Amino acid sequence: MTATRSPMDRLLRPRSVAVAGMSTKPGSLGGAVLANLERFAFKGDICLIHPTRSEIAGRRCVPDTSSLPEGIDCVVLAIPAKAILAAVKGCALRKVGGVIIFSGGFAELGDEGRAAQEEIAAISRSAGMVIEGPNCLGMLNYADGVPLTFSATEPRPPSTPGIGLISQSGAMAAAIRAALHGRNLDISFSISTGNEACTGAEDFVNYLLEDSQTRVIVLVAEQFRDPRRFVALAARARELGKPILLLHPGKSAEARQAAETHTGAMTGDYVVMRTVVESHGVLVVDTMEELVDAAEMVVRCKVLPHGGVAVLGESGAFKAMTFDYCAELGLPLPQPTGAAAEAIAVVAPNLIMPSNPLDLTAQPLVDPGIYAKTIEPLLTDARCGSVLVSIILSSDQMARLKMPPVVDVVRHFAPQRAMIFAMLGEDTPIPQEYIDEIRQAGVPFFRSPERALRAIATLSRWKDRGLAVGEPCTSAAERLPTGVIPEYRAKRVLAAAGLPIAAGELAATLAEAQAAAARIGYPVALKAQSESLSHKSDAGGVILGIDSADALAAGWQQLHRNLDKAAPGVSLEGVLVERMGRKGVELIVGAKNDRDWGPVLMIGMGGTAAEAFGDMRVLPVCSSEAQIVDQLRKLKGAALLGAFRGSLAKDLPAVASAVRQLGDFVRSHPEIAEIDINPLVVYPEGQGVLALDALIHVR
Repeated sequence: MTATRSPMDRLLRPRSVAVAGMSTKPGSLGGAVLANLERFAFKGDICLIHPTRSEIAGRRCVPDTSSLPEGIDCVVLAIPAKAILAAVKGCALRKVGGVIIFSGGFAELGDEGRAAQEEIAAISRSAGMVIEGPNCLGMLNYADGVPLTFSATEPRPPSTPGIGLISQSGAMAAAIRAALHGRNLDISFSISTGNEACTGAEDFVNYLLEDSQTRVIVLVAEQFRDPRRFVALAARARELGKPILLLHPGKSAEARQAAETHTGAMTGDYVVMRTVVESHGVLVVDTMEELVDAAEMVVRCKVLPHGGVAVLGESGAFKAMTFDYCAELGLPLPQPTGAAAEAIAVVAPNLIMPSNPLDLTAQPLVDPGIYAKTIEPLLTDARCGSVLVSIILSSDQMARLKMPPVVDVVRHFAPQRAMIFAMLGEDTPIPQEYIDEIRQAGVPFFRSPERALRAIATLSRWKDRGLAVGEPCTSAAERLPTGVIPEYRAKRVLAAAGLPIAAGELAATLAEAQAAAARIGYPVALKAQSESLSHKSDAGGVILGIDSADALAAGWQQLHRNLDKAAPGVSLEGVLVERMGRKGVELIVGAKNDRDWGPVLMIGMGGTAAEAFGDMRVLPVCSSEAQIVDQLRKLKGAALLGAFRGSLAKDLPAVASAVRQLGDFVRSHPEIAEIDINPLVVYPEGQGVLALDALIHVR
């Protein structure tokens, strides 16, 4: 045999396979793999590995991997962990393309297992092999009929480009695969990556992006081992129009700890991850339901949902519920206007009102043509990128009465707009033929309008999102000094970057402080400055509202007494004398260079609100000013930024400009770990903002 194809091709599209872990006893993992291969009528060569037998089930056996014919494409190791290292060495010796390792007992168990896993990875890299696992369920290539897994499955060759499923968890891969097949959806590949010794989820995403049989990638990941590469792949997926749907546990500390013991993952900051990958076009979902629902919509719909949704129902109560749910989802319900509203108003005067959601009442039972008569004018509105037809099906008899005209109308309009069907009635049995006809028309079938609307909202975000990616920063900015940069120096740096800073001077003595205050103008604040005093107000190192030279002298003495008591021995660089800023609404603004995901921005209400109430938003570092303003308006305390209780609306464009400048600055300084501006005071419209405190931490 000759190995002329890439190792990944040989792993996922093997023409020859070897299976270790065979047994004559029922229930062996190797036997389950062989049974799958025979069920799929695998056309390539199959070689079995058994230490003592020369044949099993009429097929030849060799004693170990070192005895394999040279150039086998893929070897499945269904053997105990203690035997894996020798088996991998044998595969490398015999020029195997790819290895699938089912066994657990590696990095997920701690340092000893991690060391063994790293040795396997080193062998693989040296030999140019790819390894799936260890601690994985294997893979299924439905497109070419190659089932290299011990999970029992049936041949299901895709008729159209389908779903590529990648999961670090084998159990989740099996569960999601079953759910997708339960909806009669085509799967191109199902790949369980396990511990990812040397071949990670990113490698498989890269492969499926270029696979013509894959329309959408469904990814379950507890950790990304190469985050920057995944971001680049996400951008590539966006270019190709091939959505990546991601389910990523890890919001809670408990979930992160579970991931470490499950697949050996070392999880990072979930919010930062989500912010960055979504800014590059990945659709992050929160549940398996959302993952499956959105995947179905991508595969079935001839046109993907975008913009708002038009909803047709048969109940006033359902109409009200839809308003509520779409408001929660942020999914627009554009109201019919002009000619569209007039066309709907004459369909059934005084019975069907031109609105969205549209309550058709019971009129379709009298005139089934009402579906087409109402949908057609809605489609003239470019704001409605999808139509949800939600019909009450309370019995088999009702389904037979209502469904034929519904099937006809959604089939007719499906090529023009994303059409989705959802029944009200949940588990009410209806004839399967109608479900099949709906799906064959390129229309997803849902038993829950809530799930349908949630999937529509998810896909609309993907189509409509203005991505905040930007060009890579090429600034040759001078590197900042390592460590904590205290306020006075941090403000000089930020002022040079264009952020508005209050006038101030550093003073080493009382006389210098009084001279500085005279130049700056009263009232002033005194602020102790030291690398080791990042929370100076807690130590009494801030004196505010000083309005004269005598008050400054008293404040100077009080500040030093406070520090002697709260932080004895602290070494001061001096005291910042700074003009007092006018009162306004306080915000907290920050930036972070995450080691894995790179820079992000953070905005929130100032004071204790951001921390106590979680009132903050994390933004992509390249966010536009319009996107920053949009996020400001989503803060829980956003009402304070408007015309609130007689106060003037605040200068949100000035906030957005300052945040954008901070983003440009942190991109040009990858050595920065964090920047904290707290507070950034925002004044009424046209009066700008002012940074009253700042701290920079440099790695």
